[in-house]
Amino acid sequence: MSIANLTVKIINQSNNPLPAYATQGSSGMDIRAFLSEDIQLQPMERILVPTGLFVELTEGYELQVRPRSGLAIKQGITCLNTPGTIDADYRGEIKVILINLSAETQTIHTGDRIAQMVLQQVAKISWISDTRLTETERGEGGFGHTGKQ
Repeated sequence: MSIANLTVKIINQSNNPLPAYATQGSSGMDIRAFLSEDIQLQPMERILVPTGLFVELTEGYELQVRPRSGLAIKQGITCLNTPGTIDADYRGEIKVILINLSAETQTIHTGDRIAQMVLQQVAKISWISDTRLTETERGEGGFGHTGKQ
């Protein structure tokens, strides 16, 4: 089954290359920091990192901002509010909320790959008010109700 590609308008005010897929099978495109000076991210500190990117999405789609696994395992840096959503009607700069979960100060330089973006189609909900829901085997069980395996 083939999914059609979507053309998206982008403004790149940084000197970084446009986001791109690293491999044929990549789901996400790496996005880079656009900084006037390095950021020293202290342990447990969070910061909003600019990218210099602005996009115009087609209605019915979103871009999800997700962590990069290499940054997380090697430096202890990850994204908060994950996945972050860039809505189709948002026209501001894409910024990434990063947190340093390591015990050491981490440095972020301009051009560093700080996150990845994944394009997702979004379905809209039409609510139907009711007084009962269909019964299931699980029912109201949640938050670890199946126990440890």
